[in-house]
Amino acid sequence: MNYTQTLDFLFTQLTSFQHVGAAAYKPGLERIEEFCHALGNPQNDYHTIHIAGTNGKGSTSHMIASVLQHSGYRVGLFTSPHLKDFRERMRVDGEMISEQSVVDFVAQHFELIKHLGLSFFEITAAMAFDHFSKQGVEVAVIETGLGGRLDATNIITPLVSVITNIGHDHTDLLGGTLPAIAGEKAGIIKRGVPVVVGESDAECDDVFVAKAAQEGASLSFAQQCFTLLDRTKADALQHFKLRRERDGELFDVSLDLLGEYQFNNIITASAVLDVLHRLSPLTIPRQGYLEGLMSAAATTRLVGRWQVLSHDPLVVCDTGHNAHGLKYVTAQLEDLKQKHDKVVCVLGFAREKNLDDVLPLLPKGAWYIFTQASSPRALPAEELARQAAVAGLQGEVVQSVAAALEHAKSMVGSEDAIFVGGSNFVVAEIL
Repeated sequence: MNYTQTLDFLFTQLTSFQHVGAAAYKPGLERIEEFCHALGNPQNDYHTIHIAGTNGKGSTSHMIASVLQHSGYRVGLFTSPHLKDFRERMRVDGEMISEQSVVDFVAQHFELIKHLGLSFFEITAAMAFDHFSKQGVEVAVIETGLGGRLDATNIITPLVSVITNIGHDHTDLLGGTLPAIAGEKAGIIKRGVPVVVGESDAECDDVFVAKAAQEGASLSFAQQCFTLLDRTKADALQHFKLRRERDGELFDVSLDLLGEYQFNNIITASAVLDVLHRLSPLTIPRQGYLEGLMSAAATTRLVGRWQVLSHDPLVVCDTGHNAHGLKYVTAQLEDLKQKHDKVVCVLGFAREKNLDDVLPLLPKGAWYIFTQASSPRALPAEELARQAAVAGLQGEVVQSVAAALEHAKSMVGSEDAIFVGGSNFVVAEIL
């Protein structure tokens, strides 16, 4: 098989969550354990950091990976989903796995993959583990795909386990209540491995405290480790003044990610890096910490997080797609409304998204262009428009994402703004 045929096998014959949703979900660790054993357990060849959570996993993972790289380590980064290129899921020092490496891995292990009935995500996780080993990675940042307890990545024993936050998402698979979802995410907590929780929540904190105690793992809440004293924006950077609570030391930190919600992620990443520096074999120098955050997106090639695509008119995209994430995006949309004469939102969602929790969050003063991505999981634009009207949002339907963006541009002047979002699929099509 060539590269195109290999991707066709991965996406269509195995089915991926990105393409079909819950039907692709195969919980359990038995298959991935047997497969990785056949590979020689490459996931044990380097240090790892394991990251779960409803939102913020991607940004936090990329921040940590960038700081580790600027601290002198060869760093692997495994994330999902991808936006444009499958190979985005696995990088070493910011560079994607090669097409040939993807082809060779699948070809070499094709029969075992079929025999074990591996899922798309199990194969990609194992491919990443193997690739990082072959590339001489010293430390890898591993993001869970869905949940934690039964996620294919949960065969690693990391230096630190990280849970960014808990929100209502994938409730059909993880549970209908926040404590139930927290219980699934808490499944990544390992015996004696320090754990950092990014955002404290009264409904979920006891779940993490109990699981950490059961496993004899030290538990830190990031917001008790670092305090945000000030935040400003200048050019393409955000600037934060942080205080480390264990010793009162102050840090003037810059970040090349512009989303308002990044203040949560930078506090989480900072707490994780401090734990790594104090409690693991890794050393995180101050310069590596500061340089890594200032170039987090550039170093790791992260896109789609409140990313400015143009300035005349202003066009911004963001991959936030559930109520927990969109509440922060909505705050920025309100800010856009204050600064610009008109705000037009190009919006599309996945079919399985519960919009009852999402649509009421969006500002009613904007004009909406409802669209749908070219994915079988996309919610039809007409159905989105119908539900949006019930929520009091005004707009129109344009079927394709590209046409919707062009129509939005035709409606605005240089003093106006356009937002594109609602799902990863929509953002992917305009990048």
